Amino acid sequence: MRIWIIPRVAMLAAVLALCGCTYYAPPAYPVMAPANFDRSFDAAAPAMRDQGLAIHTEDRASGMIIGTLGGGTVSTSVRRQADGSVRVQFDATGPRDPALIDRISRGYDSRMGR
Repeated sequence: MRIWIIPRVAMLAAVLALCGCTYYAPPAYPVMAPANFDRSFDAAAPAMRDQGLAIHTEDRASGMIIGTLGGGTVSTSVRRQADGSVRVQFDATGPRDPALIDRISRGYDSRMGR
């Protein structure tokens, strides 16, 4: 009888050990990548075009994008900051639609995966 007890105890120990294993699944939510200059610049101009702006200046070296719509001008400034982060700022002069900047900003955020 003793001969059968040792294999059974070993099998029970193996089953219990497997029950204690943890499976780590990848997160169910998207992991956001940190913004970088090129990615931010590449998202800003299309966000402006989506709102009907005609882009007439798109200068990556200076980080400036300028577009017009209905007599108003929207400028976007993409700047690297000292800590390595990127700052994107939208400014408007004379637009007839006060919600235009908000829509551009939401479009930009969407393109950045936010």
